[in-house]
Amino acid sequence: MLNLEPETAQFLSILIRSSHRTRLLEIGTSNGYSTIWLAWAASATGGHVISIDRDADKQVMADANLRRAGLREMVELICGDATEVVASLTGPFDCVFFDADRKSAPSQLTLLIPKLTTDVFVLADNVLSYPQKAEVHTAAHASGIYGINPLRNASSWIARGAWRTSMIRPLTSSIQINGFSSTLDGSVQSGSI
Repeated sequence: MLNLEPETAQFLSILIRSSHRTRLLEIGTSNGYSTIWLAWAASATGGHVISIDRDADKQVMADANLRRAGLREMVELICGDATEVVASLTGPFDCVFFDADRKSAPSQLTLLIPKLTTDVFVLADNVLSYPQKAEVHTAAHASGIYGINPLRNASSWIARGAWRTSMIRPLTSSIQINGFSSTLDGSVQSGSI
């Protein structure tokens, strides 16, 4: 089982608590380690977490781990194909954490865009991982497009004005943070997080 590194999980928790996120979506529950950190942060902000995983056995482990942590009531666990589940969700979400299938993440994000708040944080784990693909990453990084990044379109979205800002910060693994902002009429605001 691959879980977030403790430092990355703590960083996410601090980010969520300090920015008062209350409507969290996690794509990739696994055994619930990151879900526990998200739920703990949501308990401090009066929020709630929806967490999706396609593996029923992992969801059983996550359920047990959340119960042990005393945070089960903070999380709605959904078992199924994340793209299908995301399409059925209504939102709005003010924080989305991608930690699952890299190939499906761009499609899922496209489905989520109309369901996001105007100040959403979109986070993705492992954007600098997999050193066996370092040559691909190095070439992609030089061009500003992250070829192995689950949110690889973020750079082009920034250029088009859809994302307010984006940054990749290596911790023990790496995490990408994107801030989205639009006015109620759909026009994009510029600025920084």
